[in-house]
Amino acid sequence: MAETPGATRAEGKSDGRAETGARASSAAAAGRLPEADAQLYLHPQTLARLGSLELRAKMIVEGVMSGAHKSPFQGFSVEFAQHRPYVPGDDLRHLDWKVYGRSDKLHLKQYQQETNLDLVVMVDSSGSMDFGSRSFGEASGAGRTASPDGRAYWSKFDHATAVGAALSYMALRQGDRVGLVVFADEVRAMLKRSSAMSTWRQIVGALSTQPVDRPTNFGRVVDQTLAKLTNRCLIALVSDLFIDPEEYRSALARVRHRRHDMIVMQVIDEQERTLDLNQVAPFEGLEGEPRLRVDPRAIRSAYREIFAEHLETIERITRSLGFDYQRVNTHDWLGPPMAAFMSRRNAQIKRSKFG
Repeated sequence: MAETPGATRAEGKSDGRAETGARASSAAAAGRLPEADAQLYLHPQTLARLGSLELRAKMIVEGVMSGAHKSPFQGFSVEFAQHRPYVPGDDLRHLDWKVYGRSDKLHLKQYQQETNLDLVVMVDSSGSMDFGSRSFGEASGAGRTASPDGRAYWSKFDHATAVGAALSYMALRQGDRVGLVVFADEVRAMLKRSSAMSTWRQIVGALSTQPVDRPTNFGRVVDQTLAKLTNRCLIALVSDLFIDPEEYRSALARVRHRRHDMIVMQVIDEQERTLDLNQVAPFEGLEGEPRLRVDPRAIRSAYREIFAEHLETIERITRSLGFDYQRVNTHDWLGPPMAAFMSRRNAQIKRSKFG
């Protein structure tokens, strides 16, 4: 496609994130990690539903603790992996006497060790993520009518915060480590990986006070993130992905080359999908694009076609590299699509050779 669609906003909405972000920076400078009420973003019923879900690694992961995910390091643990010939000094308790009876040769049973997963949640805070057409009061789990920074609308970034909080909650309940990367044209904030349950509120707090502005440089962000990861991880990318598809393909290929697993959650607002507006108005680009006076009715059909083509391209690239993809709509409740996605993913993993 000639151009990548980007979020625009009709003139008139204000944003209080800059002041909130400044307060968060002051807290970080003082050595305090901000925390927030997660129920602003996740309804208690959604949390209850997520509590029964399992977040599993598709690839073999490298970890240091006993956990629920396959490790590349073999030992004598839980799940049988293969046999190897006996050598003097091996523990005789692990001999497979049935193999000896059939072949008259001594072999030991080897098992897969299990390890903990490292989940790295990457959340896009570029300007286009500040678009939203749903009221905050309708979407918020706490039923508040305004965001912490005073907005009355539920933005894509709010929804991304909910997705990131949901994934973090599932991983931490399993005893896995979770870290956070917030990005736009560069990595803007990072939260060190930890398995402490308090990490969950710190992630929500860091996201709820994050400025949402600047353009996107996805390739640079991926390289900065990969440079910090010394072991294989599950990366959860939460973004509207209003970026050039070839830049996206190249960045994900580097993730695959480093043998990380990835879940891609593409966050879309219903209004930017349908362009369901009927009045001529000035539209302002959220990542530095010029203001344009547009009649939505005149461009709606062509716009929808280009937008749908971009979504399909992003999904096709993601799946072609072996990663999982889920589109999430800011006007939908998070629980059902997350449950369906995790069920499909886990079923695929069980059918795979690592499942």
